Amino acid sequence: MKILITGGSGFLGSHVADAISAAGHQAVLFDLKPSPWLRPDQTMVIGSILDPAVVEAAMAGCQAVYHLAALADINEAVHRPRETVEVNIMGTLNLLEAACRQQIGRFIFSSSIYVYSNHGSFYRTTKQACEHLIHDYHERFGLKYTILRFGSLYGARADVSNGVYRLLRQALDQQRIDYVGTGDEVREYIHVLDAAGMSVDVLAPEFANQFIHLTGHERMTSRDMLNMIREIMGGRVEINLKGTGQANHYQQTPYNYTPKLGRRLMRRTYIDLGLGLLDCLQRLDQRAAPEEEVLNHPLI
Repeated sequence: MKILITGGSGFLGSHVADAISAAGHQAVLFDLKPSPWLRPDQTMVIGSILDPAVVEAAMAGCQAVYHLAALADINEAVHRPRETVEVNIMGTLNLLEAACRQQIGRFIFSSSIYVYSNHGSFYRTTKQACEHLIHDYHERFGLKYTILRFGSLYGARADVSNGVYRLLRQALDQQRIDYVGTGDEVREYIHVLDAAGMSVDVLAPEFANQFIHLTGHERMTSRDMLNMIREIMGGRVEINLKGTGQANHYQQTPYNYTPKLGRRLMRRTYIDLGLGLLDCLQRLDQRAAPEEEVLNHPLI
């Protein structure tokens, strides 16, 4: 099967592309810039999801589409509402139009558990809108879809836009973590390799026209997460909690808005959070001198 992955050069997209290739499919990555992780058996297309002609050309001959490209950093989106709406909603509309014309067998969309929340600002609003758009295209044109609502992702290939990455990077570089929050915030962590693998699992027929939660097995407070990092690093990390978190992030649960009911998907085997964090730290420690980064965002 030939499959298009928008946002294929990114953190999640590159792992999904690899999982698609490992499953024996032909992966076509679509992004604004080349993927540093592109495999020899994968194809790269450079372009913007805001360009309908380029989108449709990239989709030609594909049987499925994974739409992962978005302006996805909540802290960034809150300051860039127009661009967030344009990229996340109009970009999705371009993909949906092309998918109908190309008679795509399945449209798989990267959403978020923030669709259940009153938090998340413009990011949450655009994800809710896209879910409704996709459902409407199914009702009107028969386009089959699967909507994936991701929890808090972490793992290899993450960058400063990822909350766990920022914590680990500062712990390594400065032997301290400055965390904006009380420590009582609860998140459901899922390793990106588990998320990517399950993203391919949903190609099975029973997941057509379904809303699937990919939040993993790991649910803990930010305080426990910070203490785990400190223990892994032999107690050599100073933890500084900076009071209440930002209003755009939920504290205990995102579940207060009620969209389409979703099913939670898990595998029997998964990457343990402690082992996953250890792997991330080891990968980061092997890097060159750290780049200048903003390190005081809360977890997302």
